[in-house]
Amino acid sequence: MANRKQTLPPSTNHSRTSDERPAKRAKVDDINQASTSSVEPSNGTEDSNGAIQLSEDEEGLEDEVGPVQSNNEPRASDLYLDTINRALLDFDFEKVCSVSMSDINIYGCLVCGKYFQGRGRNSYAYAHSIHDDHHVFINLETTKVYVLPDGYLVSDPSLEDISFVLNPSFTKASASNLSSPSHLLKPSYDLSSKPYLPGYVGLNNIKRNDHMNVIIHSLLHIPPLRDYLLLSSFRGKESELLKRFAALAKKIWNPRLFKSQVSPHEFLQEVNRASVGKFRLEQQGDPVEFLGWLLNRLHKDMGGTKRKNSSIIFSTFQGELRAETQHVVVRPDSTGSEKPQFDIDRDIKATVSPFLFLAVDLPPPPLFQDTVEKNIIPQVSIHSVLAKYDGITTQESAGQLRRYKCQRLPQYIILHYKRFTKNAFVEEKNPTIVTFPLRGVDFREYLDAPPTHPPTVYDLIANVTHESVAGTTRDKENTIWKAHLRAAGGGGEGEKWFQIQDLIVEEMRKEMIFLGETVLQVRYPYILEYRILTYLRIRYGSDVPRTPTPRVTRQGKWTLIDSEEVYVRH
Repeated sequence: MANRKQTLPPSTNHSRTSDERPAKRAKVDDINQASTSSVEPSNGTEDSNGAIQLSEDEEGLEDEVGPVQSNNEPRASDLYLDTINRALLDFDFEKVCSVSMSDINIYGCLVCGKYFQGRGRNSYAYAHSIHDDHHVFINLETTKVYVLPDGYLVSDPSLEDISFVLNPSFTKASASNLSSPSHLLKPSYDLSSKPYLPGYVGLNNIKRNDHMNVIIHSLLHIPPLRDYLLLSSFRGKESELLKRFAALAKKIWNPRLFKSQVSPHEFLQEVNRASVGKFRLEQQGDPVEFLGWLLNRLHKDMGGTKRKNSSIIFSTFQGELRAETQHVVVRPDSTGSEKPQFDIDRDIKATVSPFLFLAVDLPPPPLFQDTVEKNIIPQVSIHSVLAKYDGITTQESAGQLRRYKCQRLPQYIILHYKRFTKNAFVEEKNPTIVTFPLRGVDFREYLDAPPTHPPTVYDLIANVTHESVAGTTRDKENTIWKAHLRAAGGGGEGEKWFQIQDLIVEEMRKEMIFLGETVLQVRYPYILEYRILTYLRIRYGSDVPRTPTPRVTRQGKWTLIDSEEVYVRH
């Protein structure tokens, strides 16, 4: 290395204002050596990390030799921290070098937000620090901060917020609090002091990925799956898809975001690779198809097998369905018309298969409407479409009769309303509106279970709707997907619902939810919170109500409180 020692004329005034930062950072290792007046030429050495460590003579390119640094002055390693620009930092995008496009050993510039590879002398980050005068970099994998080109590690408490945005962490207590009503009372604020509610933030629609955004929101509001992702630290041999999905979950629920929005770019890029281009950012698609692929892929990446409860996916969403089939036999019914029916005297083939979501059929809309009713949209109730699974209603297909009934209900039920149908020429959308209550949908009629079975009442937690201009389908430019999410499991008068459409997040009236063209729903077991509170007070003997103590009966994993008529799961 050439000798860079300089001698400045004594007559030149090289004083700096307080706002100017030094061109190079002075390194002071030894007070006695720093106070020495003689300076000998010396070459720089290279440390193990590849960063050039300049000697005291080469680093002493200050305008004049000042006094020994006192303890009250700022440390030399902190001199560049004031150049960090948090408003330009965005860790949502895929971590690849902006020059070489490599994804190995990537550092982020905390001054401009760009990504560069390495920090050695021949690295792109090193060149960026010299050419652009940006000196503070963070390792995107370890969250360690370095000053380049000197290569010194910086440890400062003021950088903790950046590390948390890059890699958020949660505890069991903080994760469980996300489902409590108190979560609604604790809004967070971004850098611009804009309030937002963690978990209910907008997702960037990069091109045409809104159909995947609604699925991401719906899955990450399922408490068992959400908590599993938030509390897991995937540092081993887990799949890249699972790692990025967990990272996205932590960003969405991060209470210390710099911006009140999140981009799913990094996760969706891995989805594109894992699906071999089946689900792409620039192509509109079917959210239900994406949901089925994602659940099965996550189950596989978590080490799941065909056995039930072999992964958090199966233990949360998997149920069992019994299907009975029989060849068609046409018999006249009481009205004189002919209708295929099951014949108990003939062979009936029964099979039990697992499912991750139930598909329900919508009745076809009327072909002709009179002038009075031409603008009326047909409506059906949720129980009329769920009758497909009552074990009595039959469906005819390919010369066979089929009827279905659930053998086992999952912890969270996903319902798919088959709104789109395809033929050889076009894809059509069924505009039928399904009316449903937000709470208290009983699935006992659709379950083959004894009367002593625990409650089968489910509440709505997530709802996905589709909107488009008349005459268009989801493949057109003007299609819109929206997600309706219940906030923090609240109920009663304080119940809140949020509607999320890409970056638009707004609170909505719960009476308006069923008016949309629902495509997907997620429901969870119905529990009255005030009755559970009563049970807990009786159980632990604190603040016992004055009413007589109810008789408590244990039934496996369930506790029945007779006077309250409610089951509580342990």
